[in-house]
Amino acid sequence: MASYVAPELRDKFESLPINLKNCILEKNVQLKTIHDLIRVLEDIVAEGEAE
Repeated sequence: MASYVAPELRDKFESLPINLKNCILEKNVQLKTIHDLIRVLEDIVAEGEAE
């Protein structure tokens, strides 16, 4: 399954730093709402704290 970013989130997604966008895309997530984006960002933060 490939990552998906809904058209209404595209501007917010594109405003993120490139390394963060790549990290999100590697997770093969479906970003359909702003809540989906927030959840994946929280997951990335939690992973960073665990390292």
